[in-house]
Amino acid sequence: MLSTILAALAGCSLVASAPTQPRATKVQYAGVNIAGFDFGCTTDGRCSLTGTNKPYDIVSGANALGQMNHFVKDDTLNAFRLPVGWQFLVNNNLGGNLDSNNAGQYDRLMQGCLSSGASLCIIDIHNYARWNGQIVGQGGPTDDQLASVWKQLATKYGSNSKVAFGVMNEPHDIPDIKKWADTVQAVVTAIRGAGASSNIILLPGQGYTSAETFVSSGSAEALNAVKNPDGSTANLIMDVHKYLDSDNSGTHTECVKNNVDNAFKPLADWLRTNKRQAMLTETGGGNTQSCQQYMCQQLQYLNQNSDVYLGYTGWAAGGFATTYELNETPQQQGSGWQDTSLVTSCIVGAWKGA
Repeated sequence: MLSTILAALAGCSLVASAPTQPRATKVQYAGVNIAGFDFGCTTDGRCSLTGTNKPYDIVSGANALGQMNHFVKDDTLNAFRLPVGWQFLVNNNLGGNLDSNNAGQYDRLMQGCLSSGASLCIIDIHNYARWNGQIVGQGGPTDDQLASVWKQLATKYGSNSKVAFGVMNEPHDIPDIKKWADTVQAVVTAIRGAGASSNIILLPGQGYTSAETFVSSGSAEALNAVKNPDGSTANLIMDVHKYLDSDNSGTHTECVKNNVDNAFKPLADWLRTNKRQAMLTETGGGNTQSCQQYMCQQLQYLNQNSDVYLGYTGWAAGGFATTYELNETPQQQGSGWQDTSLVTSCIVGAWKGA
């Protein structure tokens, strides 16, 4: 009788479908960019190390450590992106070793991030997929030369799970997106091979890695093929940017859109279909009413879709003066700090209010 019953059950679909898990209501990471070591870098991948536009030592000159401590302890933010020029790290020696002096200055910023209590400290090579005007892997530096600097950084920082690796800031005008994916793959392989087996690696796409065109540009499809050495995609996160001004340049103090329908909703659909996640590592606007309105709406959408959006970091604090259009630099006032209105209302507000 039992065998008869078991045979009958085997032919039936009696396994109940798993209950739908409630979607999380808050991203995992929220914070700001701490800019300065990227100063002097332009969109053609040139990074001046001398003159008035050279990298700014924000640890000594702009109290970046105090800023990060404030953002964590007073605002409860937990993520910082730390941009730096490729040329600065290797002292203009393409393919060479990390320069002890320059990389040492940058390390003081990284150590300050880690000691602040932040959960994520992102290394960002801020070179637009270029070195002095030439595209990596496509007529310019070789994949191995970019992989070399990342191997060294992974060797230095990979034992700390709080350190994330942002492969490259804002690639643009890339002739062959599949070759760019090959370059990214070389970097991922180098980072994992250096022992950083589980750190987050951020994968940037074409068109300044715009969230709006991430799928249509072919970036999503090409980068979806990038894998860890074990064949998995664990902790390989799509790296996207999106501004809210009229031309997505991040150069205007007024905002005109929240980017939900044109960018983040379509991208969320692709991410779910392909079982991937993304992080918004650059977004910003002026300290104006229009930007507060639209930015808050944008970040709230990310919170509502945190199954596919890992977090966000606003642009930017660090070495920027109050005259900078997208200033998010807090001002020290006695023993306390005063945030900009956009940071208070949206960068922090969306995080605390979720």
